[in-house]
Amino acid sequence: MKRDDAKRLSDNALAELATHMAAGKSEELTRFLDTMSAFHNYSFGNCMLIGKQKPNATLVAGFRAWLKLGRHVRKGEKGICILAPLVGKKEAADGSEETREVFGFRAVHVFDVSQTEGDELPDINKISGDPGEKLSKLHATAYTLGITVSFDDDLGGADGLSKGGEIVLLRGLSHAEEFNTLAHELAHEILHRGTVCSRCSKTVEELEAEAVAYVVSKAAGLSNALRHSSDYIQGHEGDKDLLARSLERIQKAVSLLLDSIETVDAPGFKEVA
Repeated sequence: MKRDDAKRLSDNALAELATHMAAGKSEELTRFLDTMSAFHNYSFGNCMLIGKQKPNATLVAGFRAWLKLGRHVRKGEKGICILAPLVGKKEAADGSEETREVFGFRAVHVFDVSQTEGDELPDINKISGDPGEKLSKLHATAYTLGITVSFDDDLGGADGLSKGGEIVLLRGLSHAEEFNTLAHELAHEILHRGTVCSRCSKTVEELEAEAVAYVVSKAAGLSNALRHSSDYIQGHEGDKDLLARSLERIQKAVSLLLDSIETVDAPGFKEVA
């Protein structure tokens, strides 16, 4: 597959997703979010490409990268085409400094682990149903973002509230519920507080927060995290451009949270529940 073919496939997948959402069908969005949870460091366009070409993909790498891991791509396997940026240096007008800039994209091919064989990979299975230390790390992430997290016995039927620099969680949630709710409210803090989004309705904001929480929770090993998709699924009303902007915001928020969970030091957050 060439670059232009990959671009068309990504655009067609986005248009198809928008059509499904306009019809109130959540299956396509769930499949896309499942892909994003496994490949949160990829752009939403490349997540679209991976999901369209290999819906059951769980771990992808290039041909040579697999060889370095002691595995090889089986003969006859078809690569998954994604778009890689062409990055070069650009000199400032006054010649004072060079900056790195994306000049375009090229088609590259990756392969899913299911298309390879060889040495066993390190165990990458996540804890099922229990976020473990990731819960304290998510609290630490809120702290590093300057967001305070407190608990209350009654939130009027809600599990959590985002107040702009402050998140309140319902006391007594299970660790899994607390993790998912905190991820949801952090998504609101990152995406919707202090920003101007004239076309973002409350419904779209909830869809974005629910999507972020779903991907982050699934990546942490939790199941059944997308509880309200049927309520929000029609929020974009088939608007492809609005959906594309939402997916880009979702992907950036997911990357921020998951990268922080992997790297943040949480010595003061051992007991958070």
